[in-house]
Amino acid sequence: MQYVSTRGHSATPSFSEILLGGLAPDGGLYLPSQYPQVSGAELDQWRKLSYADLAFEVLKKFATDIPEADLKALAHKTYTADVYRNTRAGEDAAQITPLRTLEDKDGKKLVLQGLSNGPTLAFKDMAMQLLGNLFEYALAKKGTELNIVGATSGDTGSAAEYAMRGKQGIRVFMLSPHKKMSAFQTAQMFSLQDPNIFNIAVEGVFDDCQDIVKAISNDLDYKAAKKIGTVNSINWARVVAQVVYYFRGYLAATSSNAQKVSFTVPSGNFGNICAGHIARMMGLPIDKLVVATNENDVLDEFFRTGVYRVRKSAETYHTSSPSMDISKASNFERFVYDLLGRDAARVKALFHKVETAGGFDLTGKPGSDGDEFASVIKYGFASGRSTHADRLDTIRFAEKNYGITVDTHTADGIKVARENLTLGVTMIVLETALPAKFNETIREALGRDADRPAGFENIEALPQRFEVMPADAARVKSFVAEHTGL
Repeated sequence: MQYVSTRGHSATPSFSEILLGGLAPDGGLYLPSQYPQVSGAELDQWRKLSYADLAFEVLKKFATDIPEADLKALAHKTYTADVYRNTRAGEDAAQITPLRTLEDKDGKKLVLQGLSNGPTLAFKDMAMQLLGNLFEYALAKKGTELNIVGATSGDTGSAAEYAMRGKQGIRVFMLSPHKKMSAFQTAQMFSLQDPNIFNIAVEGVFDDCQDIVKAISNDLDYKAAKKIGTVNSINWARVVAQVVYYFRGYLAATSSNAQKVSFTVPSGNFGNICAGHIARMMGLPIDKLVVATNENDVLDEFFRTGVYRVRKSAETYHTSSPSMDISKASNFERFVYDLLGRDAARVKALFHKVETAGGFDLTGKPGSDGDEFASVIKYGFASGRSTHADRLDTIRFAEKNYGITVDTHTADGIKVARENLTLGVTMIVLETALPAKFNETIREALGRDADRPAGFENIEALPQRFEVMPADAARVKSFVAEHTGL
C-alpha cells in the first residue's frame, strides 16, 4: 500500500512512517494512492467474525508493512470485552459496538450503534486504544520515542491520554480550550497524574489549539528534533481504525450484501464521517452519509450550499455539545481531495485560500472557485443542524420513546437522522459518548443526573494538574522542549 499527500508531496511513505509522523511535510494529509476494494465474498466471510478479527481484516489492507501475525495480535490486544466494558444495561460487551433499534415502523428503521463503551466513555476510544498499541509496537521496533502534541475539544484528549498513559517511549502534550469543556471531560483529563501526560489549557477555542498543533507539525526541523507525533484525526492510522466500525455496523444491521444502510454522524472535525466516506469508497454498500452539526455549522453549510467558510474564534459558539465546537474541519481536506479528482495542486491552492481568505466556494457561480459542488451527491453526503433547544427536546424524546438516555452529541445525531430517514434503508446513528460526560445538560433536560459507570462517581473532586497558556505556538513549543529534554 502506497500513500500520497493531499497536497502532492512526492514521497510515498509506509503506514508505519505516517503512523508516527502525522501531517505530510507539505502540510497535507495522507491517503492511500488508491482505496483497497472489498468484495461481496469478503463481506459474507466478515459477517461471522469477532470485532477483533474484523479489525484485523480491514487493517491489513492498509498496514501492509506490519507482519500480519503482529497486526492480528495488536487487534486482539485492543478489542476485548474487558477494555470495552462500559456497556448499557442489556448490551453484550463482547459485541464491542452493539446495535440498539430505536424505531422500526412504516418501512423506516433507526438504529443506534454503541461506540462509547471504552475507558473514557466516548467513541474516540475505538481508535485511540488501537493507536496506543500501534505506537508502542512501532517505537519498540525503531528503538525510539515519540512526543505526541494533540488538540481536543473534549473527548480526543481523554481518549488519547488513557490510551497512552504508562506506554513506553511516549509522552502526551494535550491542548484544550480553557474552561470550554464539560466538568466531567475536564476532570477526566486534568486528574491524570501520570508523569508522561501533560495538559495545556489554551486561552481560546478548539480551533486555536488545532492551529498550534498544525504549526508545530509544519515546523519540520522542530518536529524532527523533538520527535513530534499526533493523535488527532489528521493521523491516518486513527481514521483507518474508525473505518472498522462502519463495516461492523453494516454487517450487524443487514443479512444480505444487496441491502444498503445509511449513517448519521455527529461531526465537527470531519474525522469520524471521513472514515465512513473511506468505507464507502472501499465498496461498503452505504446509501447516505449524513453530517450532523451543532450551532457551529460550517460543515452543514458546505453540504447545503457548496461554500466552505471557516469561522474565526470569536464566531465559534460554546455549546452544550462542546466536542463539536469546531469551525475549521481538519479532515475535510481528505474528502475535498477525492471530490476534486485527486488534483493535489488544486487542493493545495484551495486550502491556502482557507488560511488567507477564510474559505472557498465550489458552486460554479461567478467569482467562485470551481463548479464541483454538484458532484457531492455521488458521494452520498447529506447534512443537518441541531441547536441547544433541539438537544433538550431529543434527549427528552429518547427517554420517553426509546427508554434510553443519550448524550448531547448523540442527540444532535438522532435529531438529524430522523429528518433523513428513507423507506427501506436502515439509518444507523453513531453514538458519540455516554451521557454522564455531559451531566449539566442531562440535568437540564430530564431533571436528574445521568447514570455513571463504576469508577467515575466522584471524578470532578479529584486533584487536577494542568498549565494555562495563551494561544501561542512558541510558548507551547518551549513547554514541550522543556519537558522532553530534547
